[in-house]
Amino acid sequence: MPIVLNETQDMLRDSALSFLRESAPIAALRKLRDTHDETGFSRALWREFAALGFAGVLVPEQYGGSGLGAVEAGVIMEAIGRTLAPSPFLSSAVLGATLVARNGSEAQRQALLPALAAGEHLLALAVDEVAKHRPQRQTLRAEPQGDGFRLDGAKVFVVDGHVADTLIVAARTGGGPDDRDGVTLLLVPRDSAGIRIERTVLADASNAARIAFDGVHAPANAVLGAPGDGAAMLERALDIGRAALSSELLGIADEAFARTLAYLKERRQFGRIIGEYQALQHRAAHLFTEIEITRAAVLLCQQRLDQPLADAPADAKADAERAGLVSVAKARAGTTATLAVQEGVQMHGGIGMTDEYEIGFFMKRARTAQELLGDANAHAHRWATLGGY
Repeated sequence: MPIVLNETQDMLRDSALSFLRESAPIAALRKLRDTHDETGFSRALWREFAALGFAGVLVPEQYGGSGLGAVEAGVIMEAIGRTLAPSPFLSSAVLGATLVARNGSEAQRQALLPALAAGEHLLALAVDEVAKHRPQRQTLRAEPQGDGFRLDGAKVFVVDGHVADTLIVAARTGGGPDDRDGVTLLLVPRDSAGIRIERTVLADASNAARIAFDGVHAPANAVLGAPGDGAAMLERALDIGRAALSSELLGIADEAFARTLAYLKERRQFGRIIGEYQALQHRAAHLFTEIEITRAAVLLCQQRLDQPLADAPADAKADAERAGLVSVAKARAGTTATLAVQEGVQMHGGIGMTDEYEIGFFMKRARTAQELLGDANAHAHRWATLGGY
């Protein structure tokens, strides 16, 4: 399969980018940040976003979505990266939609997916419990109680957790803290008794939350899939999210490079356009090649994710290869975006360090997006482990 977007995917990317450039410029993000907006994004804009079909990109058609795949979710995330548009796309339309569409019962799908695709219901995944992304470590307990489970524990860095209508909570119903078996995913309404939520605004002004569960009751029909089988479901959904984040990081790198290139062509120093200096030309050329290599790695991993999942044990090697490609894409996208924003700020000179210039917003978002769902070091380690090292 050629590692290029097809015509439909190109049109989707251009449509999303055009809409976001017009409706969600960085000035809107600056206003949300400076006014300490409690939501952290525009609900009206999210409804418009959903009306255009973007919120339901991973929702099957029978539930009101588009029934598309990781490549299409990626091109939308690339547009979000280029505009830094605050939205619950990653948390709800990517991670939440993937978990419910692939693993939910028919009743759960009917209850959640049409409203999600319409922009009327938000989901958030509560998985991390420590400062670094370690989805294999789950200590929040879900003990059998009556007709369901009692949840006790806490989660951190829950993206959009303070605004989600339903939380998808990873909990331990068996085994030890780092065991793969014994992890269960449960759908828990945010307003359930015993839940305490503290919003945390990250460095780039995006949303996250700390959530404590103190005797929260979840009925038996809140389980996604089967009790104890959540680790595999979670890992596959996280890989979709990691691939989407890789596209966002690619979009950040693209936009930072474009803005820096434009600045090099207009800024004069010592009587010359600074882009005429060969040292800056070499740095720009190096960054361009890094972005293009990353673009290929990101698209390849998304194309592989859209292939049917392996079910037979004999295909476990293919599944490991697919997961490894995701880690390559996430690690490379993180390092490329970091290079792009650092070069952008430096080549803008002293003004690049000021809040007045927007290049700094891209640096902050790149740092946050690289940490989410595992940074470059974590994914280099994961890739090596999957390869047998």
